[in-house]
Amino acid sequence: MSTELQTATGAAVAEAARAAGLLVLAAEAGQDFHGQPTARLTLGLTPDAPAERQLHIELTEGFQIGTIALAEELALHLTHAAKRLVNPNPDVYVTSAGLPLRFDGFQWPFHRSTTGADTYIVHGTVHLADGTGSPLHTKVSASMTVTFAEVTLAAEQPYAESFIYNAIRKTYDYGQLELLKSGNRQPVPVTMRFYSRWQKTFIFTDTDDAARLDFLALKLYWLSGVLGGSQPVWLADPRDAQYLNTTPEALTKLASELHKQGLAASAPALGAEYASATPALLDRAPLYQAKLASALDSIKPSFNEDMRAGHTNM
Repeated sequence: MSTELQTATGAAVAEAARAAGLLVLAAEAGQDFHGQPTARLTLGLTPDAPAERQLHIELTEGFQIGTIALAEELALHLTHAAKRLVNPNPDVYVTSAGLPLRFDGFQWPFHRSTTGADTYIVHGTVHLADGTGSPLHTKVSASMTVTFAEVTLAAEQPYAESFIYNAIRKTYDYGQLELLKSGNRQPVPVTMRFYSRWQKTFIFTDTDDAARLDFLALKLYWLSGVLGGSQPVWLADPRDAQYLNTTPEALTKLASELHKQGLAASAPALGAEYASATPALLDRAPLYQAKLASALDSIKPSFNEDMRAGHTNM
C-alpha cells in the first residue's frame, strides 16, 4: 500500500491526524461503492501498530473540509479515535442488553440506494465478540434518510460513524437484528427517531446513573477482562456517552464508583478516563454470561425455529 498522500482530501485528513497524535501508516486513492474515487488512510499510534489497533478512514475524494465546524468535528473524531486505539480491542463495543460486538469492514463512504429509495447506505459486518471465536455475525445495511442527513454536518465517515454505530447498537436493543452463522444483509433504518430537533442532539437510550454504572462494569468486564487480558480501556468514550444519552464527564465520574467497589483498577499512566478489570469484576462472570445468553435469546431467529416446529402457514 502506498504511503504517499495521493489526494488533497487525504492530505487534509493526514494533517488533522498528526495533530491528534496519530501516524499515517498508509495512504492511497480508493473507490467507493459506485467506483467513484476516494481518499483512504490507515492511521495508528505507533509505526508498528498491529492491525487490530489501526484506524481506517475513507472519504469521498473532493470532499472539502472547508468550514470551521467541519474541521473541528474532524479533529474531535480523530482525537477520540486516538484515545480509543489505546483499548486492546478498539473496534469492540457493548450493548446495554449485554452483547459484546466487534464492528468490522464498514464500506465508507455512504452510497446512494440502488433501489430508488432516497437514502444513504453504508454496509458493514458486526461480529459477536465473546472471546470464544463465535461464528455469529450480522451483515448490516445502515440506511440514513435524507431528512436525517440534513441534521448532520456531512454524510462522511468522521461525521457519521458514531451515530451509525449507535443506531446499530440500539437496533440490537430493539431485538430487530439477528446474529447468524450466515445470511443476507439486515436493514438498520437511521431515521429521525434517533434525533431530537428540539434538543438538537442524537437520542438513543434513556438511562440513569445506575444503568450507566452497570454499562461501564459490563464494558470493563468484556473489553478489559475477557478480551483484553485486563489491559486498560477508555471508559469516557463520547461514542458510549451518545449511546447512553449522557456526557463523557458523567461517565468519568461514575467510573470512580467502580474503583470504590473494587471492580476497576486505575491506569495512572493514562489518567482517570481509563481503567482495568479487577479479579473481583471477573468473579462476576456468571452474571455477565447470563446477561449475554439472555440477550442472544432475545434476538434468536424465531422464523427458522417456527419452521422446524411446523408452525407455518407457507
